[in-house]
Amino acid sequence: MLEEILQKVANGELSPDKAKEKLATFENLGFAKVDHHRKKRQGFPEVIFGEGKEPSHIIDISRAMMAKKENILITRVTYEKAQVIMERLPDFQYDHTSRTLFMQTSLESHHYNGYIAIVCAGTSDLPVAEEAAKTAEAYGVEVRRFYDVGVAGIHRLMAHIEEIREATVSVVVAGMEGALPSVVGGLVSHPIIAVPTSIGYGANFQGLSALLTMLNSCASGISVVNIDNGFGGAYNAVMIHRIANQS
Repeated sequence: MLEEILQKVANGELSPDKAKEKLATFENLGFAKVDHHRKKRQGFPEVIFGEGKEPSHIIDISRAMMAKKENILITRVTYEKAQVIMERLPDFQYDHTSRTLFMQTSLESHHYNGYIAIVCAGTSDLPVAEEAAKTAEAYGVEVRRFYDVGVAGIHRLMAHIEEIREATVSVVVAGMEGALPSVVGGLVSHPIIAVPTSIGYGANFQGLSALLTMLNSCASGISVVNIDNGFGGAYNAVMIHRIANQS
């Protein structure tokens, strides 16, 4: 692409200013710099963190990405904000549980063998688990959900453990004391991405106790992301899944 653009400039078919636009790695919108080069560097386009952003800003960023035929995933979007955005950009699909917006503008498809397991301790943790699931699916990875399998009723987990073991990687989401990743980590031979949630009573400290439990796990192969960060857990899992498919 670089040589083609430079050749067009040399032939007088393209002005230097237009060439500069085509070669730019980001687009400056004034309030934001949209990183169009991220997919080339990391394999996936930029994701929009919706919390704290004005709907008008999200709309403008999305339009810039649409012009580049990039799939658009927006996280942490309230229903009210999503309604405003979809009035202007109706091709978005909103998921209420995960609080995500997704628009597929690229026809590019990926074929990955296998699947990622999303393992969730309790129903109250579903928003974080579904953020992880929707993120992985946005990147073209098959997801299998194993929900409400917390340690308070360990038999529920054991009913699905063989299918979980067949996953390339598991994203394990838990609040309260956060013990579930340690249990799963001791039963499978693949990497675990542990996601603590802020669900729990007072001494849970908005997820801090679950985070510390996961960080102090004695089970091997567990990596931990930030509290309520379903997106981050899924992103890491997708990277592992993609590398596994290249081997």
